[in-house]
Amino acid sequence: MKIKDLRVSKTKLVDYLGDVEPAWSPGRTVKSTIGGTEFTEIELENGDIGIGPGCDKSILSSAKEYLVGKNPVDVIDHFKYLIYQCRNIPYNGLAGIDIALWDLKGKIENKSISSILGRKKDYLIPYSSFVILSEPDERAEMAKSIQKEGWKVIKVRLHHNEADKDIETIEKIVEKTSGEIEILVDANQAQSSYPWQPGVIWNFDRAKKMNEAMSDLGCYWLEEPRPRYNYKELSELVAMNKTKIAGGENNPVVADFYQMIENNSYDVLQPESMVLGGITPLIEIGELSLKYNKEIVPHHGGGDIGVVAHMHLLSSWENAPFCEMLNDPPLSSYKNKFYIFNETLDVIDGKIKVPNTPGLGVTIKEDLIIRE
Repeated sequence: MKIKDLRVSKTKLVDYLGDVEPAWSPGRTVKSTIGGTEFTEIELENGDIGIGPGCDKSILSSAKEYLVGKNPVDVIDHFKYLIYQCRNIPYNGLAGIDIALWDLKGKIENKSISSILGRKKDYLIPYSSFVILSEPDERAEMAKSIQKEGWKVIKVRLHHNEADKDIETIEKIVEKTSGEIEILVDANQAQSSYPWQPGVIWNFDRAKKMNEAMSDLGCYWLEEPRPRYNYKELSELVAMNKTKIAGGENNPVVADFYQMIENNSYDVLQPESMVLGGITPLIEIGELSLKYNKEIVPHHGGGDIGVVAHMHLLSSWENAPFCEMLNDPPLSSYKNKFYIFNETLDVIDGKIKVPNTPGLGVTIKEDLIIRE
């Protein structure tokens, strides 16, 4: 069973919904669409195809030169070579190839990825990860609406210029939901590798204040309250023993997570396959989290194929309480991203079922695929 071809294909643009300004990227809008995305295909000599997120064509060219003619099942060995040989690009890099190889491995072995990794859970608890920054009353109304749909957990962005307004937002959500929904909060202070980024920048005093306040309000975690390499101050926030401190989505190499562990910088590790180059490095980080008694909840995975790949990982980890899903309807509903799949992936009564058919367990609608 050998690899015949690697390519980047597209899905047809089904609908353009509008522009969204993410809270973590003030002043910059992104297009909200159904379809219109790229994905990676790896085809075998027998015609079987594995799929992954999009991949930059320069990376695809190098990977193709190496992979064509090889057996796809040696995924970990392939990753080791490619991460050495290729220049990985966050959100458009080796993750597309690595995940497509895992999809093929599962199809060849007639097992889901989660079964190969040691499936322990059939259902996950997703959290509705809000996207935009809005007034406290509007966020409270959205939280109530999400709660009525059956979601049990939400994540709220804390990006107001004034800390008191961030606190007011969570207070109003608690009041509106009668304190019956789990709340995660995200400061998004680790977007840049340098200690500066657009929008509000927290200093250490604000981070400590918010750690205290979110703990008093019963929030489960406080995400990225300081820059990604400020391990010392992050460890001091952990040592306060207030809100759990979470982070790691923007850290691009596995070695960073060993540093986080050594410095006790986080209670919850949040690796992102789209940044690290696939789910292969997340397997190692998962083992690390278990060894050092940390929780692990990967970042959102890009919204479609990457999310499904993360679901398989999460089902194999007992120390993974939640699954992140970007969901801020109507423009940023998780269903918009999942529309491209033949299979139905729905959040029902606050849970989502992990696919258990070979590989990823999802396929892209053939009438949406555009191949060059």
